[in-house]
Amino acid sequence: MEGDIFDWQKEKDTMDIESFQGDKRKVIQPTSLQDPKLEKLKEALVVWINRTLKPQHIVVLSLEEDLYDGLVLNHLLSRLAGVHLALEEIAVTSAAQIHKLEVILEELDKRLGATDSTLIKWNVKLIHSKDLLATIHLLVAMVRCFQPDLNLPSNVKVEVVEVEVTRSGINSDVKMEYLTEERVTSSAAFFNRDAGTASLNRSDGDDPIEQLLKLETHKVNTVKKAILHFVNQNMSTMGLQVADMDKQFADGVILLVLIGQLEGFYVPLYDFNLNPVNHSEMLHNVTLALDLLNDVGVPVSNVDPQNIVSQDAAATLKVLYALFTKHKGT
Repeated sequence: MEGDIFDWQKEKDTMDIESFQGDKRKVIQPTSLQDPKLEKLKEALVVWINRTLKPQHIVVLSLEEDLYDGLVLNHLLSRLAGVHLALEEIAVTSAAQIHKLEVILEELDKRLGATDSTLIKWNVKLIHSKDLLATIHLLVAMVRCFQPDLNLPSNVKVEVVEVEVTRSGINSDVKMEYLTEERVTSSAAFFNRDAGTASLNRSDGDDPIEQLLKLETHKVNTVKKAILHFVNQNMSTMGLQVADMDKQFADGVILLVLIGQLEGFYVPLYDFNLNPVNHSEMLHNVTLALDLLNDVGVPVSNVDPQNIVSQDAAATLKVLYALFTKHKGT
């Protein structure tokens, strides 16, 4: 009888270990939890959430305790992205909360461009278990996507212990993890960030856009949205708005208008085709735009007008980034 109990317990222990094998978990070191920069970041995120959800009369006091059930995240998604999910307002049971989070995070990940699960630093399990590190990563990503001009405390990093359960035992490793990047400008932050994985500094002589396009999809999308925000900010006085960066710049019209608006001059209508109807007219407009950029001291290297007309994302980004770099502080 006693032997049977020991055998059962041995089998149970083996099953428990196997169920956790391959599981990785990051825990913030206690010393980092006391870092004033981390505290300021947490406070800034709480203020941002409360300001965003003020019309709903929702008040958040703790990132760990107030976001795990999906209620706050659901309202943020609704307010920031205009997405209204058919979910119960308050999920009481753990199973209901997990289901709610699954639906919300699936939609949020799409909006954030987070398609590669191996690169995403949050998931349903982590958020529901009140994991502070994952919750902050998610909120920072939401800020960068939906309100890229919001200034968060820069260069916030924490020391974490990464624990992994393997068949041979438990492995642990201590490393630094960045929560926010070095501040350059609010919208430009991603172009000089040190997120622990990549940087878009010019110090190595590489084209920053070429570097950007090597990063994860959600980071690329976040930068594109920041530049798009910059463009629309400067076009709003003319009643124009850009929704699709690649397509709407392809005929050169909006690009010419944007250049004139930023540089303070008017491009005569007889110099370009206001309503281009064929490839030749589009190419004429884009070529004129690149010539004007060169004339005003905004050279764009390695960009062929044909590439922009062909809706090449990299070429369009290079041109807009050149304008962004020059006028971001104006």
